Amino acid sequence: MIAMDRTNVITLIGSTRAQNEYGVWVETPTRRDVFCQVDSVTRAEFFDGGRNGLNPEFRMTMFFGDYCGERVLEYNGNTYAVYRTYQGRNDTVELYVERKGGTNGKTQS
Repeated sequence: MIAMDRTNVITLIGSTRAQNEYGVWVETPTRRDVFCQVDSVTRAEFFDGGRNGLNPEFRMTMFFGDYCGERVLEYNGNTYAVYRTYQGRNDTVELYVERKGGTNGKTQS
């Protein structure tokens, strides 16, 4: 079994829905940090993604239990969209991410 290098920290961004005092459903962003391994995408992933209008940048590998379906994450001050996931071996999940409209640029502090 190959040990996974989990020295990188990413922030997974999700949301919760709850009714406010007026009965209106409001979404509140949730953020949580997880450890993962960050790798560049393969050449094949990059070109296949480009043919489909994507801009693949990274593959984030983490333990399956750490991922709850979030579609946005932050890494090194940038915001990324998750365009594909893959459940790997040894209870891991791979997130394939890209920077794109609506999630581009530096995050606001």
